[in-house]
Order: sequence, then structure tokens, then C-alpha cells
Amino acid sequence: MTNMTISIPTELYEKMKRHAEVKWSEVVRKSIADYINKIEIVEKGGVVPSSKLAIMLKDSNLDIADITVDKATKQYGKGRKMEWKRLSTTQTS
Repeated sequence: MTNMTISIPTELYEKMKRHAEVKWSEVVRKSIADYINKIEIVEKGGVVPSSKLAIMLKDSNLDIADITVDKATKQYGKGRKMEWKRLSTTQTS
């Protein structure tokens, strides 16, 4: 496994120290993996394999039985626009 050094603001570090029970390297590792997955989904035109979608839904603890198709379609469109805006403003050239 490769090691990586990151810089964080002192205020954030102080907050992290108050939660010594958290494995922060695991939090960072998972966040990076999730971010890369999102970038790859956008690169593929927003297509998510059903296996990944099932895992994402399971992890979200969302009860999809209560959501109408119309509401889901609207939220999906909003989410894609927001994610695209976020990703397009954070990538470097």
C-alpha cells in the first residue's frame, strides 16, 4: 500500500483529535474511492452498473418504496446537475 501525506487546517486537526476512536486514514481512503467512482460515472455518461447502484442504495439506508417515479426523476436530474457542477469546478488541468 502506498502512503500519502495531506495538509489540513489546524482547526480541522483539532476537531479530529477529539475523536481519537475514528480511523481517519480509513475515512480518507473511503472518501477518495467514492470520489473516484463518481468521476468515473460522469466520464461514462452517468451510467451506473446495477451492481454498484444496489450497493449505493444499500449504503444509503434509503427506503425507495416511498418515492414516486416522477419525484425520483426530478431528483436524479437535480443531482446530476449538482454533481457535474461540483466535479467540473474541482478538477485541475
